[in-house]
Amino acid sequence: MRKSTQKRSNRFLIGTAALAIAAAVAFPACADDADQINANVDASLKKFEQITGSKDLLKKASGLLVFPNVFKGGIGIGGEYGEGALRIKGKTVDYYNTAAASIGFQLGGQKKTIILAFMQKDALDKFRASEGWKVGVDASVAVIAVGAGGSIDTAKINEPIVAFILDQKGLMYNLTLEGSKITKIKK
Repeated sequence: MRKSTQKRSNRFLIGTAALAIAAAVAFPACADDADQINANVDASLKKFEQITGSKDLLKKASGLLVFPNVFKGGIGIGGEYGEGALRIKGKTVDYYNTAAASIGFQLGGQKKTIILAFMQKDALDKFRASEGWKVGVDASVAVIAVGAGGSIDTAKINEPIVAFILDQKGLMYNLTLEGSKITKIKK
């Protein structure tokens, strides 16, 4: 029994190392400069504002963290990475990256946009004061689903932090950000 546990542990470590190497090689190639990130954030917010209820929500938010291009891919072991900007009162104040790893059945890749809305100032302040922030550990994030007619389900808008995940067609349903690590970067 102990040998099989050791083999699984070794496979996990080898897989994790392979993922880390692949991420180190692939993801810097998709890193943008500050101007490009800001342009992509503008385009993402413009697309998001087409959803009924989004403009009111964005006005109420103390801050928005927008990752316009989060790339996810994997074969058995997966990873995702994206860079974005934190906006307060419409102005970019800092840049961040998001990264996550996963294990399980997966094959292929996708690109998505993640928008985190800090609905309470103390949640935003706590986020900004952190060195590295992990969803589900440092704070819970309510992922908001689309209601009937393509509008935002406002039932969870009273949460301190809400998230929206968009693909090329619009809001994506039933996804989680659990385990995503968000780190401040210099641009």
